[in-house]
Amino acid sequence: MRVIGRETLCARLDEAVRAGDVATITQQVKTALQAMLRDGPLPLDEQFREPRADTYARRLFHRDPDGQYTVVAMTWGPGQGTALHDHAGIWCVECVVDGRMEVAQYDLVARTGDSYRFEERTRVTAGVGSAGCLIPPFEYHTLSNARPDGPSITLHVYGGEMDHCHVFEPAGDGTWAKRRRELKYHE
Repeated sequence: MRVIGRETLCARLDEAVRAGDVATITQQVKTALQAMLRDGPLPLDEQFREPRADTYARRLFHRDPDGQYTVVAMTWGPGQGTALHDHAGIWCVECVVDGRMEVAQYDLVARTGDSYRFEERTRVTAGVGSAGCLIPPFEYHTLSNARPDGPSITLHVYGGEMDHCHVFEPAGDGTWAKRRRELKYHE
């Protein structure tokens, strides 16, 4: 089994983001991530493997010097997950590199003022090597660790720096209220 390093992964991602349109870029990023994991495990320093007790950990893995993309490693402790959220208009490819994740995708079916209505479209349990593309406006989803006995790790490749998103909170009447959430990296 051959282990792919950070430099090789970033070279593959550099090539993918030059592909042109967003649909082609995300498909090539997805292919690069899945190929990397078929070649062997991604060596992650211990800092990327350690879960946090209070929330899933969001750690910067790589920032493209030209600002075309960032790679974020997320570590999810048992029971940790996200609220329903978007990616604030930024494309993303998410890939499971260790463990299992539950991923639910939603469609925005109606909006009246500040009130949003969503319908769940799909829900899957994704294992190592599973990857998905989020291209706005089809970006609404939740993620959660599907391993009850340990952490899961995912890599997220964003089409730029994702410093905020919008979370949607149930309003109690079948609608959701939108709120901006600032994002940060953890140590």
